[in-house]
Amino acid sequence: MNASARPSEKLHPLPSPYLLFLGDATEPAFTKTAFGLRDWIPERCVGEWACAEATVSTGLPRLTPREARARGARGLVIGVANVGGIIGERWVPLLVEALEAGLDLVSGLHAKLADVPRLATAAARCGRALIDVRVPPPNIPIATGRKRTGKRLLTVGTDCALGKKYTALALARALAARGRAVDFRATGQTGILIAGGGMPMDAVVADFEAGAAEMLSPDAAADHWDVIEGQGSLLHPAYAGVSLGLLHGSQPDVFVVCHQPGRERVLGYPDYRIPSIAETIELTALLGRRTNPAIRCAGVSLNTSHLNPIEARDLLARESGQLRLPVADPMRPGREFERLVDSCLA
Repeated sequence: MNASARPSEKLHPLPSPYLLFLGDATEPAFTKTAFGLRDWIPERCVGEWACAEATVSTGLPRLTPREARARGARGLVIGVANVGGIIGERWVPLLVEALEAGLDLVSGLHAKLADVPRLATAAARCGRALIDVRVPPPNIPIATGRKRTGKRLLTVGTDCALGKKYTALALARALAARGRAVDFRATGQTGILIAGGGMPMDAVVADFEAGAAEMLSPDAAADHWDVIEGQGSLLHPAYAGVSLGLLHGSQPDVFVVCHQPGRERVLGYPDYRIPSIAETIELTALLGRRTNPAIRCAGVSLNTSHLNPIEARDLLARESGQLRLPVADPMRPGREFERLVDSCLA
């Protein structure tokens, strides 16, 4: 699997190995960047660090910046993806401590590291780098709507932070294992940190969203697959615009719906219920046909991390029977996931 965003667009080498910073998080869903790096590039993660009030842990060793530096760390990655992408006031003294310990700072937040005066001053004094990966490239074009060559798969969700990135990475890896030419196309901060490049879709000016998605996934050989990481949800009260621009610009031939059973309310928006899987399939197909009339749903990815293996298998079988589609958890390899891969390729 080639995990690039575009063959010619890679980030400058990032200062790994990493110390993962969890801020003051008390909700695991808001530390998805840290968990994503731990799960997909564990060889580049030496430990975690957090504010005293944080209750979330990745299970990695809890290290101070100086301890992490002694173990080989070269950068501290802000592993938080909070509402609004802000740098918390409580974080700043700890981030300064990391700079003073000899670590560069890497962030995928909307807020820019250099815009925090204490960080900019400390970085200059210590000779360390402040690296923001949520910065779109210049000169993104307006979308053309032109049908591009190659095959495209997009993961879509019923909400944020429930498995779109993990599903895309797992499907890209599975396609590569079957001998297909495939690229994972990252669209969010964590995916970009994993892949080394990508398009930060939620940092793109709205008029250029679909154009950015076209730029991310250019013309390719007829048998080449781009597996595109989804963002947000088409029915999200705040982020639906990003999801729609990505859908139109990606022009997916195939989409896979991602959902977390048991989540009833939109994360961070308790007044809004989670749309059903069936609603999401129907809306995605309806809107996706605008730029690819042949779009189809290949199946469903369920995040069953809260269930034991027997409960998970029963749920996958039950949902598959009701939806009449393959339903799998990509983090539980087996025949269910192989059926989902088969359906993507059908």
